[in-house]
Amino acid sequence: MSFASGALIILAFFVGHWVLSVFFQTFFLHRYGAHRMFTMSKGWERFFYLCTVFFQGSSFLNPRAYAILHREHHAYSDTPGDPHSPHVYPSLVQMMSKTKDRYTGISHRTITPEARFEGGYPEWPAVDRIADSWLTRLAFGAMYTLFYVKFAPHWAFFLLLPMHYLMGPIHGAIVNWCGHMYGYRNFDLGTADKSRNTLVFDFLTMGELFQNNHHTFGMSPNFAARWFEIDPTWSVIRVFNALGMVKLPEHMQTMRYPREQPAMQVAHAAQQAVAAIKATAASATGGSAAVGG
Repeated sequence: MSFASGALIILAFFVGHWVLSVFFQTFFLHRYGAHRMFTMSKGWERFFYLCTVFFQGSSFLNPRAYAILHREHHAYSDTPGDPHSPHVYPSLVQMMSKTKDRYTGISHRTITPEARFEGGYPEWPAVDRIADSWLTRLAFGAMYTLFYVKFAPHWAFFLLLPMHYLMGPIHGAIVNWCGHMYGYRNFDLGTADKSRNTLVFDFLTMGELFQNNHHTFGMSPNFAARWFEIDPTWSVIRVFNALGMVKLPEHMQTMRYPREQPAMQVAHAAQQAVAAIKATAASATGGSAAVGG
């Protein structure tokens, strides 16, 4: 085999593993598991569960632990309660170390999270026990290594192997660090949240680096808000929806840029006030009638 052929095979394997791993992280663990932005049948849920196990491989992330950590991140974004904020932890290594400790505690149920963060995520205990075992993780690592032994045309390509072993946490580190440190902001949330959009076409993490958009419209399955932003995972979700593999809600949340203008906000507040007055009046009328009866 020529050097060029071997290099092409290794690079295709690396890119394929990267893309499929981060896709199932954002599609299944994040948008479905943590947020339930769409629904799917139990059969498809099991199928995508197994896909997540296979493509994350040695760095498989437990859906329950992922969902709880992510919900904590939204609730306490960039404050001391945030499990992975670059504005709380001074270094990437410290942030990821603290994230690992909390993830492990939640996954092994030695840490009890707030009740409001529990529930609504996919669970498959039998598969979790197998996928989370060291034997399985080592087996996936061995398969990656043997693939490189077979096709790598030079020892330098073996420097990519650690990224295969730790693919999931690497994606998390990129999203949580860069997505709150670098890039532009479409929206000011008026809180401690410092989320940013790092790329306009997020080919690197399949839409995850539109953090500012996502933190503003937390239930929108499309993470792109402006005309020039491209969220690749949203395109795949639309195809899955058309094929009946997932079902998008009839009244799903959508990104709006810019958000409601002040005049629209005033009008909306006025409508709410009128509705409240009518409801109060109706309640008072009903209460009087009941007393009179």
